Amino acid sequence: MSSTTANDKIHKARHYALGILVVVYTFNFIDRQILSILLEPVKADLGLSDTAMGMLTGFAFAMFYATLGIPIARFADRTNRRNLIAGALGVWSIFTALSGLAQNFWHLLIARIGVGVGEAGCSPPAHSMIADYYPADQRATALGIYSLGIPFGIMFGLFAGGWINEFFGWRAAFFVVGLPGVLLALVVRFSLAEPPRGMAEGRTDSGEQPSVGETLTYLWQKKSFRHMSFAAALTAFVGYGFVTWAPAFLIRSFGMGTGEIGTWFGLILGIPGGLGIFLGGYLADKFGAHDPKWYLWTTAIALIIVTPFNLLVYLATDSTMALLGMVIPVLLGNFYQATTFSQTQGISELRMRAVAAGILLFIINIIGLGLGPQAVGLISDLLSEQYGQESLRYALLICALINLWAGAHYFIAGRHLKDDLVSEG
Repeated sequence: MSSTTANDKIHKARHYALGILVVVYTFNFIDRQILSILLEPVKADLGLSDTAMGMLTGFAFAMFYATLGIPIARFADRTNRRNLIAGALGVWSIFTALSGLAQNFWHLLIARIGVGVGEAGCSPPAHSMIADYYPADQRATALGIYSLGIPFGIMFGLFAGGWINEFFGWRAAFFVVGLPGVLLALVVRFSLAEPPRGMAEGRTDSGEQPSVGETLTYLWQKKSFRHMSFAAALTAFVGYGFVTWAPAFLIRSFGMGTGEIGTWFGLILGIPGGLGIFLGGYLADKFGAHDPKWYLWTTAIALIIVTPFNLLVYLATDSTMALLGMVIPVLLGNFYQATTFSQTQGISELRMRAVAAGILLFIINIIGLGLGPQAVGLISDLLSEQYGQESLRYALLICALINLWAGAHYFIAGRHLKDDLVSEG
């Protein structure tokens, strides 16, 4: 076989794998975030508080998703990653469908925990596979494309969940979005190829796997990782709080219906959100190729720019102003995704890559996903006596200001990144 033919096969396998993983990640976020568009009908039907709904959308999911992510990632660093992703997809899809059978808070809590357990097996092995398929100078872009599953999944989840709820109720929405994932799991298992470790860089896999403690120590010694992981967690804190509670904000403050919100809010998260994830990875690769600090400084600048637009959103006097104001924060607020995950792979050794991604996801999800929606719900309840239905508006505004703190940490991380990257070749 000629080298040209071999390279063509590698390119085709690489692109097919990335395409399938984007679809898997889309299902990941459909099932994770569909509860946000259903918050108000579920809350009314089951008689729950904002604090309880914050628990279901945040901490109950994140605690198991984040903590199991590390041992699952360690398993991924020594076994077949494709099979692990297929099994995980089947598990979380079944538990999403089971959410539609919940009769009380505890039933829904168990279902959400099951979704979190399943989804813990998705991103760490996927990041590791992508790092083996794509060389360093294309990796942020590739991970940016993979991360398009986030806005695509949220957009479809909001659109489907919003309209299915209006016509058939919130329970049907969980069944409709959950069950197709079982079929996708079979496609992953029988059509996706497992790449050799280190393939994209010509690095040799020694087969030796550091422990979780050794990997954590290795990463924590790198100043860039300390700052960018905390910066990503703070950015996610704002983002998850926004995505979870914005539909309820639009319902309470402006009287919008779930179908209308699913359409317009879904389009905003899907189109500007997807563009922001792609641009974040693309611009990081473009500017970082000349000076590594710009891999992270692009995100620092983006997070500073979003702050005045967040003020516009939460002080808006009508739904049109609020929705239009969300476009820039959604676009720029997603810049952090691709480059943070890419640089974490870049500072890691081969057999610690999935665990490194797992550690990063643990930090992001405990602080961001675990505390973000919970904090917004708690602050909203605390402000409800003074502001009534408008308490959610001000809870979201207070939490949005944390983007400035995140931007400062991305700036500091960029200053140290060049010294921390692993030499490849």
